[in-house]
Amino acid sequence: MKAFVCTEYGLPEVMQLREIEKPTPKGNEVLIRVYATTVTSADSRIRKADPFPVRFFYGLLRPKKNTVLGCELAGEIEAVGKNVTLFKAGDRVFGGTGMGFGGNAEYVCLPEEGAIAIKPVNIPYEEAAALTFGATTSLIFLRDKGNIQSGQKVLIYGASGALGTAAVQLAKYFGAEVTGVCSTANLGLVKSLGADETIDYTKEDFTKSGKSYDIVFDTVGKSPFSGCLRSLKHNGIYLRAVHIDLYSIFRGLWASATSSKKVIGGVAMERAEDLRFLASLVEAGAFKPVIDRRYPFEQIAEAHRYVDTGHKQGNVVIALFN
Repeated sequence: MKAFVCTEYGLPEVMQLREIEKPTPKGNEVLIRVYATTVTSADSRIRKADPFPVRFFYGLLRPKKNTVLGCELAGEIEAVGKNVTLFKAGDRVFGGTGMGFGGNAEYVCLPEEGAIAIKPVNIPYEEAAALTFGATTSLIFLRDKGNIQSGQKVLIYGASGALGTAAVQLAKYFGAEVTGVCSTANLGLVKSLGADETIDYTKEDFTKSGKSYDIVFDTVGKSPFSGCLRSLKHNGIYLRAVHIDLYSIFRGLWASATSSKKVIGGVAMERAEDLRFLASLVEAGAFKPVIDRRYPFEQIAEAHRYVDTGHKQGNVVIALFN
């Protein structure tokens, strides 16, 4: 089968299209023919080994494992292992590969108990492929880590990216009053997703407006730490989906220990129940994955180049089979 392999760290050109062995499902696995996958900020960070600690997990000098990137996908189950009971051949599914990656290939095997769910009937594979990474991360941060409540004031920093576009929609679904922070070009998009207020960070510093929020959710790791804390109400929560250095982690721990405000980071692991919840929202018309650009499989390097700009709106999707 064809797959894009990353055998060294560097620019998008390190992504090489190779012929590798097609996987065979183990007893508890399903074999998925991938119709669509994505290139996310996580893929970009692994490819660049940025931040540096990436190398401690994937190889100090070059990637030594998980050389096929891609953490979300949608497709059709082609075969199942002998012990599989939750799915059958022919099921149309979407899901995430987690830290194992491997989605940028024609086929992938995943455990049936993993992050897999039946694809929503009212969206195509390309949109379903973009329903895992950003949406589940934002869901887990807002609902589980932030305990979002109806009527709260929530600010989404980086509201136009994969996490941000999902976070705006989810926060509105949970009944919050949402403020989205983004650049000038993305104000219309964020407003169209349901944001009650939008702030152009190139023209206005929200931390100096005098307004306060129950939750500030930084989806991109670029919000001003001290300013965000000042912008929180008493017992407010500062959610950080991206911790890029140890200093910011210890700073968050100190702030949480010495004030009424909490700084919460960590990871968000995809779960099947979360995917099923998101699928139900999609089928009810309460959520829609935002697609910025679509690329054919052979142009994954070009997709990486675009993601590297840091200015994508929502998700970048890769189509494998028509």
